[in-house]
Amino acid sequence: MNFKFSNQMTLDHIFQAAQEAFLSYKNLSGAKKADFLEKIAEIVEENRSAIVLMAVRESNLPEGRINGELGRTTGQIKLFANLLREGSWVEATIDPADPNRSPLPKADIRRMLTPLGPVVVFGASNFPLAFSTAGGDTISALAAGCPVVYKGHPAHPDTSKFVGDCISQAVKKSGLPGGIFTHVEGGVKMGQDLVKHPLAKAVGFTGSFSAGKSLFNIAGNREVPIPVYAEMGSVNPIFTFPQRLKNELVPLAQSFVSSLTLGAGQFCTNPGLIFVPRTLAERFGNAISEAIQGVAASPMLHEGIAASYYKALNELQLRSELEWVKVPDAKHLINASPAMAEISAADWMMDDRFQEEVFGSFALMVVYENDDELKSVAEKLHGQLTITLWGDTEEFKTHKELINLLEEKCGRMLFAGVPTGVEVGFAMQHGGPYPSTTDSRSTSVGAHAIKRFARPIAFQDMPNDLLPDALKNENPLKIMRQVNGKFEV
Repeated sequence: MNFKFSNQMTLDHIFQAAQEAFLSYKNLSGAKKADFLEKIAEIVEENRSAIVLMAVRESNLPEGRINGELGRTTGQIKLFANLLREGSWVEATIDPADPNRSPLPKADIRRMLTPLGPVVVFGASNFPLAFSTAGGDTISALAAGCPVVYKGHPAHPDTSKFVGDCISQAVKKSGLPGGIFTHVEGGVKMGQDLVKHPLAKAVGFTGSFSAGKSLFNIAGNREVPIPVYAEMGSVNPIFTFPQRLKNELVPLAQSFVSSLTLGAGQFCTNPGLIFVPRTLAERFGNAISEAIQGVAASPMLHEGIAASYYKALNELQLRSELEWVKVPDAKHLINASPAMAEISAADWMMDDRFQEEVFGSFALMVVYENDDELKSVAEKLHGQLTITLWGDTEEFKTHKELINLLEEKCGRMLFAGVPTGVEVGFAMQHGGPYPSTTDSRSTSVGAHAIKRFARPIAFQDMPNDLLPDALKNENPLKIMRQVNGKFEV
């Protein structure tokens, strides 16, 4: 279903249809759910040309980027389809009965993951495909067995509706109830009402801290609270150590600028902080300045985001603690020029404002005096999606205590390369401690994203014929299971 909200179609109708669809869809076999997901990918791919044209027009993103994003979208759909066909994601665990156990007989207990119910998904502004209508939140929820009520993002409404139609076609062609997927349009109040609805069982969100935290609070204040999996931004700091920085100063500066300015700084993994030793700060700042001068101002997603970017920079330019490595060029209506400022670690630690994300290609170079100050910086650092370490092998060994501390502050730690670029696979963790997300145990990218929309259930002494296939004695799905504490097929 795909519509603008109206009095004729109330949220109660939407969620009731989703709940009714859930009662049958949750019991659909993994293979049939996989067929459905693959049908979505097939229909989206068939409409590639139209989708790309719409997304380019609405987002100001180049055609090559949108084509790549569409490929990522269908690729992650196929990843979850393969996950469903294999089946072990349900974590089937069996403790067989032992009637002869003394002093009391042991009951037969079998545990697995089961879907939550209707899920509310919010589209993201910066990824009109991969984190939107048929993006990771929607597809992982559908893979788990949950219907989706999807709220389109106003930054790319036509693209969202068109892809929503593709999903609805796949629902129909798969012979599934229409309530499995519903596309809704509306403003802030609509989003709040979706989260408040008593039949909503979970929320997936990618966006700003203020919006994500608001939805999290609403969900927590419900009569029956529900989980909100909100990715709310990150400054993705890079920690540099002297020896490697000295040996590779210019290439590392160029890599940093490329990562910072990728997509006009509108990725959730663009680095917004880099920590540099005092002894190399001037040289590295000069290399950054030279590299960044060659980067032209590029269009942001829409005028509102560009206005917010320049507003944040204007406020930062009033701060006396900052020295500007690259001052932003004259304001454009939508183009955002890259900018960078320098600050001492001592001043940086005095004000949490310097840890807030500026959505765009802006970064702070934080200059530290010694290892003790760097440790203090790490203790002060907020939760992040990623933390990157640039050092050689010996420096990593020397800084084991620092690395151990930084592990507590991120979801993904890199020892080479740059944080931009999130692989869609089985081991990816795209989530981190608060305030980068509302739940550091979850990921919005990769196979483990499916587990956000499932909960454990145990069956005690249930007759074998009534058990889900994943838990039956004969293991008809041939999946990996834990039986009596040992994994076996």
